[in-house]
Amino acid sequence: MSSLTAASTLLVMGDSLSAAYNLRQQDGWVSLLETQLSQTHPDIKVVNASVSGETTQGGLSRFDALLNTYQPHWVILELGANDALRGYPLGQTTNNLNTMIEQAQSNDATVLLIGNQIPQNYGKRYTQMFFNLYKDIAAQHEVAYLPFMLENVALNPDLMQSDGLHPNKAGQPVVLSNILPYLMPLLDNTEARIIRKNK
Repeated sequence: MSSLTAASTLLVMGDSLSAAYNLRQQDGWVSLLETQLSQTHPDIKVVNASVSGETTQGGLSRFDALLNTYQPHWVILELGANDALRGYPLGQTTNNLNTMIEQAQSNDATVLLIGNQIPQNYGKRYTQMFFNLYKDIAAQHEVAYLPFMLENVALNPDLMQSDGLHPNKAGQPVVLSNILPYLMPLLDNTEARIIRKNK
């Protein structure tokens, strides 16, 4: 069987950083990824379930239904920044992310966990603990992990919107370039496995 059928879906579960906040949808990094994959991996369909303002609790409440609907073979999990900005307990964020990864893995989906950083004015101890929780979760579940998707973007005013939190249109391709080295090996490995299994 040459087609990957339902197994070809990539589900992006994120917040405003993945929802093209304040931009046209086609200018966001997820749409740019979709355009690129249409050339290199035409059998893969991208579903962007990201919602601006989403917390890990909100994502978890929607996640099971999304898994059932789309049966993704890959999940990009980019949530947690809004938890931290609202001062939610880190243990709650950790538990929600753990549950989402476990649900994805129980549905045979390969996960890329994307970490984040919050401004230092939230206190050095809290910001460091928040940054580290992603690394610990990734190690626990043995999933691919990108520490910070806004590397070389967050501190460049030419690539950020005036709020200082969200990349502008010019920053979106840089965000995608940060993600691709972590994502593409997952797509290629899983795709090859599916094709072998379906032969």
